Amino acid sequence: MKRGSKRMTDRETILRTAGELINGDRHKEYGPALKMHKRIASLWSSYLGIQVDAVDVSMMMVLLKISRVKVGGSVGDSFVDIAGYSALGGEMHEDLIDEERQSVE
Repeated sequence: MKRGSKRMTDRETILRTAGELINGDRHKEYGPALKMHKRIASLWSSYLGIQVDAVDVSMMMVLLKISRVKVGGSVGDSFVDIAGYSALGGEMHEDLIDEERQSVE
């Protein structure tokens, strides 16, 4: 086995699995990510008494997963989830910018 080849496979597996989840099962089960994250943001905003948006939700979920990694135990799926939430956050960031632009036009 070439040096580093296992790590490369692990990276690819993590990213591929995250992509499959956010574009497949999770999307089918919960619907569009932006809509779900906006719903969560609204609930968190009410509960916390501060404004939270969909991107904040994805970043807070990343932090939750980081906390789980820090504690240890079985964390393989946490790395997959971190990749997935990060990808969703990046996409939603652009979506929210587009929505903002459209609302001022």
